[in-house]
Amino acid sequence: MKAVVAGAPVSFGVFELTPEGAETISPDAMMAALAEADYAGIDLGPLGFLGEDAVLRGRLERFGLGLAGGWVQLPFSDDDAFAAALPDLRAALRQFSAGAEAGAGPLPLPTLADDGSSLRRGAPGRGAEVDRLDTDAWGRLTDNVARAARIVRGAGFEPTFHHHAGTFVESPDEIDRFVADTDVDLTLDTGHLFIAGGDPLAAVERWGDRINHLHLKDVDLAALRRVLAAGGGMPEVWSGGSFVAFGQGDIDLAAVMTALDARGYEGWVVVEQDVLNGPDVALDAFVAARSADQVTNRDALRAWV
Repeated sequence: MKAVVAGAPVSFGVFELTPEGAETISPDAMMAALAEADYAGIDLGPLGFLGEDAVLRGRLERFGLGLAGGWVQLPFSDDDAFAAALPDLRAALRQFSAGAEAGAGPLPLPTLADDGSSLRRGAPGRGAEVDRLDTDAWGRLTDNVARAARIVRGAGFEPTFHHHAGTFVESPDEIDRFVADTDVDLTLDTGHLFIAGGDPLAAVERWGDRINHLHLKDVDLAALRRVLAAGGGMPEVWSGGSFVAFGQGDIDLAAVMTALDARGYEGWVVVEQDVLNGPDVALDAFVAARSADQVTNRDALRAWV
C-alpha cells in the first residue's frame, strides 16, 4: 500500500475537548514517542498545540514527521455562524501551509467536519432520531461545504470531509446523501462509522472511490454499549474507554486495510485512539500507557504500511 502512517494528539488525550488547564503531554514528548514508534507523520491537533509557523515547521523537521492533516469544525448548516467561523478555517490553512513546508510525506488534508448540535452530541448514533435537518438546512450545509472547499483548494490543498458521531453527517444514509450532493471526498473514520451503526468494511466498497483520507480506530463494543445505555454522549464515549488499542476491540481492521489496499488507496493513514485522561490518573502513567498503545497500533499495520 502506498500510504503513510501518522499518529494524532487525540491518542494522547489532547484535542478540542481536553479540559482547559488540564495537564497534558508536551508536544515534543508526543512527537518523540511517535517517531520512536516508527510513525511518519502527525495530525495537527488543537491549533497552536504543536506550535505555529516556524515553530511548527521546526518541530516537524526535528522529529522527521510530516503533517497529515487536522480537524476544522464548522457550523455548516447555519449561514451566519459559518461566516463567523471562516477566520478559523483560514488560520488553520496557514498552519497547513507551514507544515507542508517541512516537506515530509504527502500534503496535509484539511479535515472539514460539521459542528452538529447539542442534541446530536448527546445521542451518538441516533442523530437522525433526535435532530434531523430539514431540506433547507441540508442545502445550507452542502452550499457551505462547497464554499469551504473552494477556500481550501485556493490555498493549495485538497479538502476531506469527516463524518462524525454527534454531527449532521453521521449515519451511512447521511454519508450517502453527502457524497451525492457534494464533490468533497471522505475521511473514513472506522470508529465513528461503527458508533453510527455502519460497517467499516462495507464502507470501503460503498464509498471507496470517494475515500481520500483514513482515521483508523478500534472500538470496544461492550464499553461503547455501557456508555450509551447509561445515557452518555460523545464526551462519555471519549472518556469511557470505548476506543482501544488495535486488536483489543471489535472492528476487523485487518479486513479494512486489505480492502483499501486492493483498491489502491494512497495517502495518509491516521491512527486515532480517542482518549481523555481522568483526573485520578497520574500524567506519567497515562503517557506511558498511551505510548505503549501507539507501538501496538503501529505494529498492527506493518503488513500493509
